Amino acid sequence: MTTAVVILNWNGVDLLAKFLPSVIAFSKEATIYVADNASTDTSLDFLNRNLPDVKIIKNKENGGYAKGYNDALSDLTEDLFVLLNSDVEVTKNWLTPVIAQFKSNKNLVAAQPKVLDYKNKAYFEYAGAAGGFIDKYGYPFCRGRIFDTLEKDEGQYNDILQIFWATGACLFITNKSFKEQNGFDESLFAHQEEIDLCWRLQKNGGEVNYIGTSNVYHVGGATLSSSNPKKTYFNFRNSLLIMLKNINGPSVFSTLFIRMLLDGVAAFRFLTKGDFGHFGAIFKAHVMFYSMAPSFYKKRKNSSRNFQYNKLGSIVWQYFVKNRRIFKELKF
Repeated sequence: MTTAVVILNWNGVDLLAKFLPSVIAFSKEATIYVADNASTDTSLDFLNRNLPDVKIIKNKENGGYAKGYNDALSDLTEDLFVLLNSDVEVTKNWLTPVIAQFKSNKNLVAAQPKVLDYKNKAYFEYAGAAGGFIDKYGYPFCRGRIFDTLEKDEGQYNDILQIFWATGACLFITNKSFKEQNGFDESLFAHQEEIDLCWRLQKNGGEVNYIGTSNVYHVGGATLSSSNPKKTYFNFRNSLLIMLKNINGPSVFSTLFIRMLLDGVAAFRFLTKGDFGHFGAIFKAHVMFYSMAPSFYKKRKNSSRNFQYNKLGSIVWQYFVKNRRIFKELKF
């Protein structure tokens, strides 16, 4: 099984200098690419001068995460892609257990490793942690991270488990399945496009796994901080869009209605705190959802199988009302 580690870069020369050497040192079984999203800094000069063995893919524009990877992967022929954020520190033998799972499980189409916090390595990191899920209303959460509650890594997730979504910070996906699904939905631009892709992969009969025997450390927010209202905008807008696109049957409309009410509660909380930036971001997300909804409705496809996308009612109810803050406390 041939493997390509592909790092998407946009004006991230400092991150490349800091983290790429560890990727090179610990990824001998893979070909390493940097896909540059039309950077205007010295990223390409740095790579050419200091890391000539890294292959460079030059995208014509900054199309965000979704289009950036679609363009970068279109001509690659390796069997397995590893989509790795530029702010991730990998560890020795990080690829070995994941590749072994792809070799032994023919239904496996996507996976992620254990994702820990680079700044506090004893704890899980927000983006992915120990594998992703969503609740009935499209709110994503992880083993090891629910909303802003992060668990300490005490070996409780050193397992292999089927999950709903694998993090885009370190996403393993087969070339065949990525291209069969036409890659990421470029309309999303950035944030939650990996959830949409994993959703489609599973509706098509594929399996997504968490491989807890592989560890990486993620800085998180290096491109867009969680405190940035722009990130809130993308997360709220895209969550509504992928629900409209992927939930089968007429229940999608009642589910979306309740989700939008819950979004309204979140917006009101920001407003009462005087956080007008995030309040405005949620309002804008809903306005843009209505604008984009017709095109996403056309993307709806009935699944050939009865696929249940969630195993949990409302994570909002369990977390904020029932005070269940860690994964093992949740009632499925």
